[in-house]
Amino acid sequence: MSGDFDQKSSVKQIQQRFDHDVERFSNLETAQTATIDAPLTMELITQAAIRSTRKVRRVLDIGCGAGNNSLKLAQYVCPFDCDLIDLSEPMLQRARERVSAINSGVIRTFQGDFREVELPDGSYDIILAAAVLHHLRDDRDWRIAFQKIYRLTAPGGSVWITDLVSHQYKPVQLLMWERYGDYLCSLNGENYRDKVFAYIDKEDSPRSVMYQLDLLRDVGFEHIELLHKNSCFAAFGAIRAE
Repeated sequence: MSGDFDQKSSVKQIQQRFDHDVERFSNLETAQTATIDAPLTMELITQAAIRSTRKVRRVLDIGCGAGNNSLKLAQYVCPFDCDLIDLSEPMLQRARERVSAINSGVIRTFQGDFREVELPDGSYDIILAAAVLHHLRDDRDWRIAFQKIYRLTAPGGSVWITDLVSHQYKPVQLLMWERYGDYLCSLNGENYRDKVFAYIDKEDSPRSVMYQLDLLRDVGFEHIELLHKNSCFAAFGAIRAE
């Protein structure tokens, strides 16, 4: 994976790619076939969010895509007010349609970069961030995003993340990358693996689980939880003190 952020996709380029990928991301079970254990991690962050929250009144879904994670939550707790954020307006339109079909709470959409969208501090009982934070770039980017997540989380509320992750020790990174490559080959062959790897190298800049868990604690979260990790993917979260 390239560490030269100047060569990475811009926010506008990422938006344009997702504008043309709505249908693929509109399937609750198969939208993330390139992600190891995607159905399991979605279930884990959903259940962890529910069990960590006294009452789910307001939810923020960062990088919501077609709304899969909010839909999953609505299968268990409903109604709740839900704010959906995504770079892609077509994704937001599909997410609104799908979530409002099963959730009678107030659904609002915000098209733009999460770091720049104005939202009410201390208002969200649950924040979801699935397959989105790996688009952050340097340390300043990561800190600003995590600080904002903490500010937005209500006292006693929580944030739950599933994402592509890296590893801090190069031999381990190479091992896990080889394992991920084997997984991609098992899905659709070597050409598919090479296509996914090229896309990640161009668009993504993930950080390690330990980096993100330490940052969650550093910005103020009291309880930090690692739910699952397999190869280059992980599910984890944090709870803000009441």
